[in-house]
Amino acid sequence: MLHKILPILLLALGACATKPHQAASNAPIERYQLDGVVLQLEPPNVAKIKHQEIKGYMEAMTMEFPVKDAVEFAALHVNDHIRATVFVQDLNYWIGEIHQVR
Repeated sequence: MLHKILPILLLALGACATKPHQAASNAPIERYQLDGVVLQLEPPNVAKIKHQEIKGYMEAMTMEFPVKDAVEFAALHVNDHIRATVFVQDLNYWIGEIHQVR
């Protein structure tokens, strides 16, 4: 009897393991303006930034921000003064729309 049930169990477990991942959240994406200086870049896509207060989101501090757009990340350099948008969705956050301040 086990030899008949075992293949069915293995098939069911395999199907569970290969289900596509659902989106992390359906929550709206909030946007905040960041003004700061790039202190460090960690490939593939993390920028450590010393930023001023992000009104409505957090006080001034130094922290790491993921950069989703590879082209934007590649254009960053240590000591760049930047303005960017911080995107926040539930517990996830990242920066984009990055512009260097001259």
